[in-house]
Amino acid sequence: MDGIRAFVAVDIQDQRVLEAVRRIQEELSRYVKAKFVELENFHFTLKFLGEVSEDVVDEVYNAMRELDFKSFELELRGVGCFPNLRRINVIWVGTREGGEKLTSLANELEKKLRRLGFKPEQRPFTPHATIARVKYVQSREGLASAIEKMRNLEIGRVTVDSLKLKRSQLTPRGPIYTTLRSIP
Repeated sequence: MDGIRAFVAVDIQDQRVLEAVRRIQEELSRYVKAKFVELENFHFTLKFLGEVSEDVVDEVYNAMRELDFKSFELELRGVGCFPNLRRINVIWVGTREGGEKLTSLANELEKKLRRLGFKPEQRPFTPHATIARVKYVQSREGLASAIEKMRNLEIGRVTVDSLKLKRSQLTPRGPIYTTLRSIP
C-alpha cells in the first residue's frame, strides 16, 4: 500500500492576512526567483510526519485529540529567512503573541507522536509559516534589505480554532493539500 505524505498544521485563511502576505511576496519577487507558497496553502506546520499508512493517520488523529488545545489569538508579525541572510533558502512569516502557544502545542504533539514511533525533530520548534522557497537570488543586497525592513512588520491577527492533519501530494505545479482530519 502506498503511504500518505502527511503533516499537522494550523491553516491561516483570514483574507486580510492573506492579502498582506501576497503584498510581501510581491515585494520580495523583485529580488528573488522563488516558489511562492499559494495563499490557499498558507499554514504553520506543527509536525511533518513524512510517509505514513492509513492506520497511522487514525493513530495521529487520536494523539491530536489528546492535546490540551483551546482556541487562541495568534499575531503574525515579521518576515525572516532560513538559514541566514547570507544564504537564503526559505522566507517565512513569524509570530509574536500566541507564538508560544503554537510552540507548546508542537512540543506536546512531538511527545505524543514519539510514543507512536515518530522520530523527534533535531531542531527546536520555531513558529513560522513559509511564504517562499528560494531558487535563485537576483539581488542579495536588495533581498536582505527588504527582509530586514520587514523584520517587525505587523501582518495581522487570526484566531487559531482548529488543528488539521493534512495530506501533501507533490505535483509539478506545486503541492496539493487535503485535510484528512481536523480537531476543533
